[in-house]
Amino acid sequence: MWARAAFAYEGPARRALMSLKFGSVRSVADALVPWMQQAAAGELTAAGTRSAGAAITWVPLSPGRRRERGFDQAEALARGLATRCRLPARGLLRRVRETPPQARRGADERRRAIRGAFRVIEDPPPTTVLVDDVLTTGATADACARALRDAGSSAVGLVTAARSLAGALPARCYTRDVWILS
Repeated sequence: MWARAAFAYEGPARRALMSLKFGSVRSVADALVPWMQQAAAGELTAAGTRSAGAAITWVPLSPGRRRERGFDQAEALARGLATRCRLPARGLLRRVRETPPQARRGADERRRAIRGAFRVIEDPPPTTVLVDDVLTTGATADACARALRDAGSSAVGLVTAARSLAGALPARCYTRDVWILS
């Protein structure tokens, strides 16, 4: 599995994602998608050419959170990315149980809380690109990727708008044009 993020989850990127997620400023998704595409350009191109059945999907919100917010921010990012990459966007996953907010949990707690929370609702393609807003510990992405692989996807990659980092930003992560965090 590969993972790419357009930005570090701090400063303006963090504020933008908070306004998307909690302020329903949907235009933020449109602004972030080109950066996400650039961050994962090589992997997205390979996914599209390697498998005619490649698709983009997203980490779904629970039905309750989706009702509260009126939309799913990861779906908005995934659909925008799919359009730009000329790959189909498919809702392959369903969150089958409500999970508590993960923001203040450590990695082990997140993994326990999210275990078994996702179910694949249609056959995934051989190559699946999973989209979410922020990558923190990777527990949610891992749970989704496991579900997709167990259902038949042989390759799963992850693209997020931002990556949360615990310490200083490693020098290897920055290129002139884009943050590439994996």
